[in-house]
This record gives sequence, structure tokens and C-alpha cells, in this order.
Amino acid sequence: MSIWAALLLSVSLCADCFAVAVCSGVTMRRRGTAAVLCAALVFSAVHICFLSAGWLMGSLILGMVGRLARWIGFGLLLYVGAVMLYEGICGKEEVKLLDSPLHILITAVATSIDALAAGAAQSMEGAPFSGMIPLVATLFVVTMITVSAGITGGKVLGKNSGRHAEIAGGLVLIAIGVSFLF
Repeated sequence: MSIWAALLLSVSLCADCFAVAVCSGVTMRRRGTAAVLCAALVFSAVHICFLSAGWLMGSLILGMVGRLARWIGFGLLLYVGAVMLYEGICGKEEVKLLDSPLHILITAVATSIDALAAGAAQSMEGAPFSGMIPLVATLFVVTMITVSAGITGGKVLGKNSGRHAEIAGGLVLIAIGVSFLF
């Protein structure tokens, strides 16, 4: 995977993190540097763990489903992208406060399901795990940046920016899923 493809996929996978961070940033009581960096670090770690777990699950499934792997990867990304698009358009964002370690972890897991699907799709596309290193590194950095920026700028940006980020992320995930077919 090229660094540009990894960057594009990472930005897409972080759209829901950004949306939650912006919405939470509006209402958070503590927005000090340590609190923001802690939340961003948890989100980043969970995202790359889910991406890696998805790749592992995909490689196990690949041996069982063989030729259908491309269609399954397409279906996974299409589903996740469509859900993100729907939630962004309909304003169905779940506002979660990031004021406690438990809430941060729960929210990080909830927003990382798409990374699990993307990891599985990458594996089914035939990407070796060593080829995932640019994506893992890029996803970590992009998640740190988007969560930090979302929380910090939540008050200024307002809730509408989160919706637009989720819509854009959904469209990009759908496009990547379609590219698996060609």
C-alpha cells in the first residue's frame, strides 16, 4: 500500500473519531493538554489494534472463502461507509463525553469498528502484514491529530463539522470498497 493510499484510508477511518471528538469537545469540562493527548493516544492505540485484529481475522477467513474474499472486503467497506454516510446525513451522531477513562475507552472501541473491517478487507485483498506497516503508522498519527484537533476545536467548530467529516469518510470508504472490485 502506498503512503498516499494509507493516508487516504486513515483519514477516512478517523472521520467518526473526529466527529465524536468535536461533539465531545463542545461539552467537555477538562480540555487541558494532558487530557486531550491521553484521549488521542487511547483512540490511536485502539484503532491500530482493531486494524491489526481485522487483518488477522481476514487472513483466517481468506483461507476459508478464497475467491469470495474480494466481494467480502467490498461488502464490509460498503456497509461501514454507508452507515457513516447515513449517520452524517441524518445527524444520528452519538455524542459521547470523553471526561473519564472508561468513556474514552468505550468511545474509542465504538469508533474503531470500521478499522476492524478495513483490516479484514486489506487482508482479503492479499496485503501481507508487512505491507500494513505504512497504514498502521499513518492511522496512528492521523488518529492522534484528528482526535486532538476535534476535542480542542470542538467549541469553535461546533457540531456541524463532525457531520461533514463523517459524510466524507463514508464516501471515501465506499470508494475504496468499490476499488476492490477492479
